[in-house]
Amino acid sequence: MRPAAALSILAGALALSACGKKEAAPAAAPPPPQVVVYTVTAQPMTLTTELAGRTSASQIAEVRPQVGGLIQKRLFVEGATVKAGTPLYQIDPASYKAAVSSARAALESAKARVLAAGPKATRYKELLAIEGVSKQDYEDALAVSAQAQADVASAQAALDVANINLKYTNVYAPISGHISRSNVTAGALVTASQEAPLTTVQQLDPMYVDVTQSSTEVMALRRQMASGVLKQSGNGQAAVTLLLADGSKYSAQGKLQFADVSVDPGTGNVTLRALFPNPKGELMPGMYVRAVLDSGLNDKAITVPQVGVTRNPKGQATAMVLGKDGKVEQRVITTGTTVGDRWVVNSGLADGDRVIVEGLQKVRPGAPAVAVAAPTPAAVSAGAAPAAAAAP
Repeated sequence: MRPAAALSILAGALALSACGKKEAAPAAAPPPPQVVVYTVTAQPMTLTTELAGRTSASQIAEVRPQVGGLIQKRLFVEGATVKAGTPLYQIDPASYKAAVSSARAALESAKARVLAAGPKATRYKELLAIEGVSKQDYEDALAVSAQAQADVASAQAALDVANINLKYTNVYAPISGHISRSNVTAGALVTASQEAPLTTVQQLDPMYVDVTQSSTEVMALRRQMASGVLKQSGNGQAAVTLLLADGSKYSAQGKLQFADVSVDPGTGNVTLRALFPNPKGELMPGMYVRAVLDSGLNDKAITVPQVGVTRNPKGQATAMVLGKDGKVEQRVITTGTTVGDRWVVNSGLADGDRVIVEGLQKVRPGAPAVAVAAPTPAAVSAGAAPAAAAAP
């Protein structure tokens, strides 16, 4: 080998050895991710509960005849408003008038027997004192007089019944309200207390709204009331707002009348009833509605946006909180009802906590993060909307 070639090879080997001993420069650490936070603030809040239900008339009366006979006339206009005591039907009264006359004659006959039996008993009493009649004769005369008086009372009662039945040949409206269609026409034969009603009268002002709530929710509200977390709103009678089937809000506000004391074993629900004024007749029986009830007042309610609440593998509701040290902490929280786009948090968060609502995919528990101001509505509408986290 030539000396020049050997020197060249040696120089290359030394150069490679020097490169192998040189350490690579460390890469620069990435900056903490930027996140948008919501600062928790405890404030008074009236909690509401929205429940589905249906409307029903406050009074319903099915009109049935109390005596039998042929319908002579229908005296009302179908669908009209009637007042209590308005005549609705006329039943043929001929046989009932005859019954009144017969009962009146029987009463007069009974009174005539009293006129004869009473003085006779008085005379026999005087004769008994001078032994003009036997004691048995006097007692018989006294019994006949008492029987005659009893016959008068019986005949009077029969006359009263006959007059009542005659009055029942006029069928009157039992309550005031809207009357439905007639189920019979003139010439129909009806019987006393028949199963099928002649018509129906419904009072539509005010109107009932019946809704159902799970017994679990009712018990939770009662416990919160007892512990002082919630206070009774208003004057003890919860206000109720009504949402109609088309989504519009009913103009008048109602009041909760009562909550049933028993639980439906089939559904586990409790029935609640609210009362609404209905002067214009906007509400009709059987309408599907949604009632918004004031559940109570929480003096220190804590709410967070729903996008800031997720669930862990155990199914527990969680929130990522940015601590004062700039590190992320995962909190297990307990949520209650929803208010708009927010959850009411019963436990797990405190006043002043900073909950991450944007950038959740960029953080992990224990890692640092930097809070930035939320984007303006214009910026949000111009860009892509952030994906909402899974609702608990």
